[in-house]
Formats: sequence, structure tokens, C-alpha cells
Amino acid sequence: MPNNNPGFSTLAVHAGAAPDPTTGARATPIYQTTSFVFESADHAAALFGLQQFGNIYTRIMNPTQAVLEERVAALEGGAAALAVASGHAAQLLAFHAIMQPGDNFVAARKLYGGSINQFGHAFKNFDWQVRWADPADAKSFEAEIDARTRAIFIESLANPGGTFVDIAAIAEVAHRHGLPLIVDNTMASPYLVRPLEHGADIVVHSLTKFLGGHGNSMGGILVDGGTFDWSASGNYPMLSEPRPEYAGMVLHQTFGNIAFAIAARVLGLRDLGPAISPFNAFMILTGIETLPLRMQRHCENALAVATWLKDHPKVGWVGYAGLTDNDNYALQQRYSPKGAGAVFTFGLKGGYEAGKTLVESLQLFSHLANIGDTRSLVIHPASTTHRQLTEDQQVAAGAGPDVVRLSVGIEDASDIIADLEQALSKV
Repeated sequence: MPNNNPGFSTLAVHAGAAPDPTTGARATPIYQTTSFVFESADHAAALFGLQQFGNIYTRIMNPTQAVLEERVAALEGGAAALAVASGHAAQLLAFHAIMQPGDNFVAARKLYGGSINQFGHAFKNFDWQVRWADPADAKSFEAEIDARTRAIFIESLANPGGTFVDIAAIAEVAHRHGLPLIVDNTMASPYLVRPLEHGADIVVHSLTKFLGGHGNSMGGILVDGGTFDWSASGNYPMLSEPRPEYAGMVLHQTFGNIAFAIAARVLGLRDLGPAISPFNAFMILTGIETLPLRMQRHCENALAVATWLKDHPKVGWVGYAGLTDNDNYALQQRYSPKGAGAVFTFGLKGGYEAGKTLVESLQLFSHLANIGDTRSLVIHPASTTHRQLTEDQQVAAGAGPDVVRLSVGIEDASDIIADLEQALSKV
């Protein structure tokens, strides 16, 4: 790219990519191969010893995956990235690089239900403990920190409620205690929010959602902001102490501002194995090219739908941050002036049964457990994504019995509203 400071839309199309040097193919090829030929024994030894970058085996890296990583890192303003099989895999590898048995981290209690489950149950098998805090109160995170705390985790735009979080305030707490701030930016995408610009150190995404954007491919990614000092405290031995797998190499000393991404790849992805397929990486790359166009349409449609729902007699409340009377509006304007996103919740006066009736009566909307598709999607979290939680936990997560979550697509807004109107008539 001739411009040294290309715009977001240009990066979405071009970052990380170039015509294939062998064939001249303009689109990034799908390198559908398990492994790669070494030039010599010395070349192979240098690759395995981390003395030279290059491809060894697709479980660890692949040229199609590499373009995806560079593109998302550019869109987020990060130093490096690692693409993996899913958003959950990205979270697993992020914590694997920094946690030891007995360590804990502090997480916002308003998160995607699957993350709450992963943190509260699956992570216990590694003896990693989670402590919950209120994303609307930065001081609540500080109250949970002790000598074994290793990170703070939040969502920039909380799922399912679509509420913006004060990233900078929580980053200040994290850094005062020598901790990295990890931000799940799935719901906002870097088009709306770039957490690294507000103090985050690591960003994770489910690529399955808005970045891929078409509901056809699974993927996840972690982005290394390149600003955190992993050696200062001695609390992150996988990065700051000699690694026996690599002849005593100290990753932070060797790789500097990309050490976290390297550790997640060569210590996590290498051994735990949640690799993204080259085909899925290709599909997600293609989706990212239209991210700015899609996100703007998502935001415009969501605001129109939220405004209409607000005045409906069967709707008790609408929690869309883009509405000027919403309590979260000021944070939305501060962090995401381009729009409030596509996902939000509203409550039906008829409660749990009314929510179930609504989702079963919609026709244009698809009733499924996903967000970020070009199509409009709906779900009743209390009976699906957050079903494993108690009612008190559901309410705390913004997924109480009356809550319906919409992921507003890019169809004509009038058709989306018409479908809601006919379904509400049956409630």
C-alpha cells in the first residue's frame, strides 16, 4: 500500500495481503496443506528453535492464517495476532500464556454466557480461579485483586445487553496493580471500538461473529497490544523465565513487544492444538473486507428497530445504548461514536413465556445462538445461552427471564420491523 497511514476501510481490504508471488492470484490462496518443505536441515533446525520465522505445520501456522492475523492486528492497532479455531480457543490460549495453577483473574460479570461457563467451570480444571466484578464500577475490580491475580477481563460491548464498558477506567486499575487488561471486542469489532487505544493490553475476538460476518465459518483471534511489560513483576514465568522447550530462551527478552503472541502460539497452540482451518481463515478474510460497510448498516438498522420497540405497548424496556435516554449513551458516544452496534436486549411485559412465544413467531429473524450475521437473529437467553445459570446469575449477566436478544442484520429496516410487529401481535 503506497499510503503510510491507510484508512480503516483500506486496511480491511488490503492489510497482510499481496498477490501470490508464484501464480499472481489476487485473492489470498487457501493453503490447504498440513505441512511445509524445509530448505535444508539447518533451515528446519532454525524454525524449530524459534531462530527464524516460517511455516512448519498448519497446527502452528499457515500462510492463509498469517494474512488473517496481520489484517486483524492492523485493524486493532496491535503488534501481532494469533488466529485459532474459535473465540473460546482464543480465550483459553490467552490465559494459558499468563496463568499458573492457583492463580486467579477478575472478570466482568456481564459476559457472554459461554464465557461465564468457561471461566467458572472449565478453567477450574487448570486450577485457574475467576472472581467477578461489576463492569459499571471500576472499583469493584480493584476489590477482588490479590497477590495471585494475573489479569482483568472485560467485554468492550457486553453480551447480551449491548452495554459499553469504561475501558480506560478499568485499564487504570489493572495497570496500577501491574496486571494486563484483556478485552473481548467481538460485539463492537474494531470498526466501532479499538480497546488498545483506551489502555487494553490484549484483545480477543470470536471471528465467527462480526469480523467474519456471514455465519459460515468458525474462528477466534487474540491480538497482542505489545505494550505490557511481562518481565517487571516476575508473575508471568512463561514469558519471563527460560523455556526448556527452546534451549532456555526467554520469550519476552527475545521477542519483545510480540512476546505474548509468540508464547500463545509456540507454548499454547503448539501443544493444545485448537488450530483454525485454512478454509475458515480464507472465508473470514473475505468477510472482513466488507466489515466497515456491514457495521454501519447494522448500527443504522439497530437504532431504527430500538426506536420502534421503545414505543410498543407490549415492550417493558429497551436496552440499546444508541438511544439518547439510555443510561449507557454517554459511554457509547465516548467509545463508539460511529454507532452502538447491532446487538441489544429488550424486555417483554409478559416475561419468560412471552419471550419464548416471540422468538417462535418471528419469520425473517432466525432463532439461533449466534450474533454478527448479515441476517437478523434472535434468541431468548434465559432458555438458551444463559440456561446453565441460576436466575440471579442470569439477571446479573443481563439475561433475565423477560430478556430477548436481537442481533439486527443488514436487511431493509422496514422488513425487520414488520416481522417484529407480526410476532408481537401473537404475544
